[in-house]
Amino acid sequence: MALRPLASLRRSWEPGHTTVVLPLGLIAVVFVVDTLSPSHIHLGPLLVAAPALTVAFAGARLTALVGALAVATQVAIGVARGVLATANIQAQIGALLVVSALLVGFCLVRDRREQKLHQVTSVAEAAQQVLLRPLPSRSGPLEIAHLYLPAEEEAEMGGDLYAAARTSHSTRLLIADVRGKGLAAISHAALLLGAFRAAAHRQATLRNLAVHLDGAMRWDSAQWRNREEPDTEESFATAMLLDIPDEEPVVRFITCGHPPALRLGGSGVSVLPARVGQLPLGLARLAGPPEYETETFPFERGELLLLYTDGVVEARDADGAFYPLTERAAAWRRHRPEEVVRQLRENLIAHVDGHLGDDAAAVAVRRI
Repeated sequence: MALRPLASLRRSWEPGHTTVVLPLGLIAVVFVVDTLSPSHIHLGPLLVAAPALTVAFAGARLTALVGALAVATQVAIGVARGVLATANIQAQIGALLVVSALLVGFCLVRDRREQKLHQVTSVAEAAQQVLLRPLPSRSGPLEIAHLYLPAEEEAEMGGDLYAAARTSHSTRLLIADVRGKGLAAISHAALLLGAFRAAAHRQATLRNLAVHLDGAMRWDSAQWRNREEPDTEESFATAMLLDIPDEEPVVRFITCGHPPALRLGGSGVSVLPARVGQLPLGLARLAGPPEYETETFPFERGELLLLYTDGVVEARDADGAFYPLTERAAAWRRHRPEEVVRQLRENLIAHVDGHLGDDAAAVAVRRI
């Protein structure tokens, strides 16, 4: 609480607030011109513009200071012209006092609301960072980097997600895209992240892990529904689960309706296609009991896997052209993961001119 006055002072005197010379200059000009003008010319009422200008860029303390200076200047004008005791000058001083007080009150209300908004935003950011934790930069023989670009301004997390877990002999990764947007998507994303983190390190196989995640999605949407009610819930998530052994130069994965990963190496860029089509998590039982099949591809030292959500490849420019990820990735074959996601971020933002239509997430993994 004791820090608030200091914060208010800092806000009032931020280096960028050099525009304070405008109200101060106006006060000086009005004083000089008014005292030198004929008796029938009165510029004193213009002094009210000084605190009115200040409130646009400063806090309550600086506004009050400028208002007090304007009132003092009005008094000085009355003294200099010998009219301080007249009803006209006293009315101008009173009006200036009232307007300055109202402007300071407005600043206090505005600053209080901004402080509350900042507190709420800070809590929301902390909660979002707990849900979507940063991935480790190293895991066994792997270097990892990640990217998240929310479509909504000021948002930190939406329906796209990623997570990593360490087993005794491998690294497991999840990248997924939950259907929908807003709080509902964040809620389902949090559920999926929690289910993965709780089970990824102890599930014997990727298949068992996929069944567990599918069941978690279905349980969340069905737990409060009566048996007689029809199942109209459409909660699901496209996902890709990966298991990368420390000692074997391979990657094992299960794709559940998710875009295929790219493998970047000395021979170029190749797509890791899903030979077996799987339904998204939460919908697997529509085709009977879920039977996930694990696929295996080579993943040698020096190669890099690029995982991404559909928000990356479906991003459009002003002409409606999709972002050419595979073509751009060819230039990043020898880059480290941090550089790959940096290049991807810059390329993608430039392609959409800074306005994403959907959340975009990516994870780069390099075996060293």
